[in-house]
Amino acid sequence: MANHKIILGVTGGIAAYKAAELTRLLVKNDFDVQVVMTESACHFITPLTFQALSSKEVLTSLWKSNANNGMSHIELSRNYDLIVIAPASANFLAKLTHGLADDLLSSLCLARTCPIAVAPAMNVHMWTNEATQRNISQLKKDGVLFFGPDSGEQACGDIGLGRMTDTEELFKSIQNHLTPKILNNKKLLITSGGTIEMIDDVRGITNLSSGNMGFAIANTAASMGASVTLITSKHQNFSENIKVIHTSDAHSMHQAVLKHINNQDIFISVAAVSDYTPKEKIKGKLKKSDSDMTLQLTPTIDILKEIGLSKNKIFKVGFAAENENLIENAQKKLKAKNLDLIVANLIHESMGLEDTKISIIDKNNVIEVPKSNKIVAAKTILKEIAHRIHLDK
Repeated sequence: MANHKIILGVTGGIAAYKAAELTRLLVKNDFDVQVVMTESACHFITPLTFQALSSKEVLTSLWKSNANNGMSHIELSRNYDLIVIAPASANFLAKLTHGLADDLLSSLCLARTCPIAVAPAMNVHMWTNEATQRNISQLKKDGVLFFGPDSGEQACGDIGLGRMTDTEELFKSIQNHLTPKILNNKKLLITSGGTIEMIDDVRGITNLSSGNMGFAIANTAASMGASVTLITSKHQNFSENIKVIHTSDAHSMHQAVLKHINNQDIFISVAAVSDYTPKEKIKGKLKKSDSDMTLQLTPTIDILKEIGLSKNKIFKVGFAAENENLIENAQKKLKAKNLDLIVANLIHESMGLEDTKISIIDKNNVIEVPKSNKIVAAKTILKEIAHRIHLDK
């Protein structure tokens, strides 16, 4: 079952190619997408492209209705959660402002019963023109959501406001708008990514963790209304409302967790923290020789166990990556570390991959989650956490 139903309206402009990538992102993340194109948009990109990406017939004409009563412009928006116009040209913003309905897309916008968002894309001088600014002001008063535009170099060579927002940011804005705020006013501390334990100044012990599961949880939690602090060894673009703390090794991650754990409501330990670190770090660069080398390792602090066994009343969630006996080993870890919830996955089904198959385990239940991309998995995990927190009240 799809997560949300979106009508994606595509108007004429060079930025129409970005709408194809947006469609791919939406479908990949379990959105049901119906693409509606204006005649002008079809001159920049073909309907066949969107049909292939959305697996649905693309609607382009008011006069080719599949509805039994010919009222497709009336019926189209009835069962959808949001209409997104991307790109939204200056011409279409003007039509939307004044209630014109001379094609399928403008007609369904006028007949809509769901919210509408626009991602403007036009030349900087068109954007700053007094007429366009009047239209924007009126549309905002009418409750139309604006995603962008961005500033930068444009296809015509001009520089300034008017570029359509990048597709990943646009996707995040759509997701944020549609996601129920089930974690509103909750504070989450999340660790993510692998750590690296330095052997010398150029070599280290690490693992294959991409950090993507933790990033998905952090971004999704923020869209659910949570105040998120993310401690990670990885560098990536995150939502502006996420506080990011960069660490490198197990020790620095441990110190960061202790510093920020107080007053948190939920602790989610996704990071693949190294179990061992070199007993002594070698200064400089260790020179290669023909002789064998013995490297002495010492255990790192078990951050999750320390927090789990502490008197802190925070809701504690761990991850268990196993290569065998998945449920049994995860249940042992859940008990030994005094966790409220643990997310288990087989290493070959998750680590370093875009998709994952997980099991969500508490003291009484095992919930099997079908294979999905990590954003969808993150939503499922956070819904289970929110459900348990609200039950405890």
